[in-house]
Amino acid sequence: MKKVEDMPGHHIRRLNQISVAVFHTEVGAAGSDLTPVQFAALATLNENPGIDQATLAGLIAYDRTTIMGVVDRLVQKRLVNRAISGTDRRARQLSVTEDGRMLLQAIEPAVLQAQKLMLSGLDAGEAETFLALLKKATRGANDLSRAPMKTGTEG
Repeated sequence: MKKVEDMPGHHIRRLNQISVAVFHTEVGAAGSDLTPVQFAALATLNENPGIDQATLAGLIAYDRTTIMGVVDRLVQKRLVNRAISGTDRRARQLSVTEDGRMLLQAIEPAVLQAQKLMLSGLDAGEAETFLALLKKATRGANDLSRAPMKTGTEG
């Protein structure tokens, strides 16, 4: 049997642990308690104002049930507004508040520093190659996820 040390899943899990710890450290030092998932949701909403929770869940590859809790916390923090859709009363349209936009701006340097630290064992070329390969591997295994990423082009 292969050693755990030689299994990609082991290293992906470890890098995820490191990623979360570094994110919390850097963003916390910038004065925010935003989690990585809350950041992904807030940044995605900032780029896609007015989308609903189901669309947000697909864009950040999070299951629809759990995204409700993430959005609830962002609403409680007054970073996101939730309104009933004008076209589908069951859907909730989401938008980033002014406080949310200001927070994104304020923590951007910390988030970028966290990304840099996560790959600090690589030089610039290796980091670029690693990210390209990571994206490729993630796209290739996307349909195996309980919450596959949706780009908006899927039916």
